[in-house]
Amino acid sequence: MIRHDWTLEEIKDIYNTPLLELMYRAATLHRQYQDTAEVQVCTLLSIKTGGCSEDCAYCPQAARYNTGIDVQALMKKDEVLAFARKAKEAGSTRFCMGAAWREVRDNRDFDRVIEMVKGVNEIGMEVCCTLGMLTESQAQKLADAGLYSYNHNLDTSDEYYGEIITTRTYDDRLKTIDNVRKAGVTVCCGGIIGLGESHEDRINMLLTLSTMPEHPDSVPINALTRVKGTPLEHMPKVEFWDMVRMIATARILMPQAMVRLSAGRAEMSLAEQAMCFMAGANSIFTGEKLLTTKNPSFEEDHMMFELLGLKPREAFKEEKECCDHSHAH
Repeated sequence: MIRHDWTLEEIKDIYNTPLLELMYRAATLHRQYQDTAEVQVCTLLSIKTGGCSEDCAYCPQAARYNTGIDVQALMKKDEVLAFARKAKEAGSTRFCMGAAWREVRDNRDFDRVIEMVKGVNEIGMEVCCTLGMLTESQAQKLADAGLYSYNHNLDTSDEYYGEIITTRTYDDRLKTIDNVRKAGVTVCCGGIIGLGESHEDRINMLLTLSTMPEHPDSVPINALTRVKGTPLEHMPKVEFWDMVRMIATARILMPQAMVRLSAGRAEMSLAEQAMCFMAGANSIFTGEKLLTTKNPSFEEDHMMFELLGLKPREAFKEEKECCDHSHAH
């Protein structure tokens, strides 16, 4: 049964379950709601890099930190489509475009992004964007262009949020997610662990996600990528077991969501990644780069899929299933 009324106590109990038991519970639910052999393969491209006015403490693209990132203007549509085709040939079914903006402005750049969305959609991939804050009408424009999903992470708990970002509020984030939902676009929303937050904060973030009126369709679980020049560069590496615990808990709370093993995968062994899939992860980013940080290559991922007997989930699967059901009636 899909629930939206989880309590803090219940989530705490799940999160603190002995790890192997927790993984078993998550794996059992995963089997019930999903095809466990399927993993959604996504590729993320930074279409406009650096120079962002926000102060997110983890982000190498913030203009105020000196991280050696070259600020790059918005890419040309043709370049972006060439990337998308390459990703599709390598097995990706979802293509996500990220721009280092605080919010979307109604200007020529936004018009160009709209054209990119149309172009990627025509290639036959699910198109996702992450462009910062959105108004309802902007979300609608993207939806009309064929946007499939919008990523806007909560990052951490409401309580800890101010320690990481001061240039916008938690409510701003929730408002954008709401605007995306109203436009009928699917929501990709998760967070990052390893920002110096407590276990309590992680549980609170999962509480916010799992009690939304509709669960996010994708929940990325990121381990902090420590980047030199950012305020969080000296944070300790996230314990692998903490990632497994987060993934398994997210899987139990939101059994129909795609739980994405996102940043941090580059530092995991194959066996560790396999345990994350076992715990309920069923989505990854592939391709050499994750915005501006290293990621396993397509080749390595092909080998892993082969070994573990996994297959890429096809694009637009939900819609196809809905259509299939309608034939039955």
